[in-house]
Amino acid sequence: MNSPVVKRSIVIAGHKTSVSLEDAFWQGLKEIADERNATLSDLVAVIDTGRQHGNLSSAIRLFVLDHYRTRAGEAHARETPRSMGAAASALRADC
Repeated sequence: MNSPVVKRSIVIAGHKTSVSLEDAFWQGLKEIADERNATLSDLVAVIDTGRQHGNLSSAIRLFVLDHYRTRAGEAHARETPRSMGAAASALRADC
C-alpha cells in the first residue's frame, strides 16, 4: 500500500503551521473529524494540546492509530461472545 507523505498547512489556535502526514493518516483524521462534527483544525488543536512530547505529525499518527485500534477492539468485544457461544454449542454437539 503506497501512501505518499503530504504536507499541508493548518491553522491551530490562530497560528499557521505545516504538518506532513501520509495520505492515509490525513484520510483517517478527516473521517474522525467528520464523525465528531469537528473541523480538521479543531481536531488537530485538541491533539496538539494533549500531546506529551514528540512532534505534531507523530502525535496525529498516534491519535489516528489509537482511534482505529479502539474501534477494532470494540468490534472484537461485540463479536467475541457470539463466537464463544457458537464454539461452545459446537463442542456440546460433538459430545
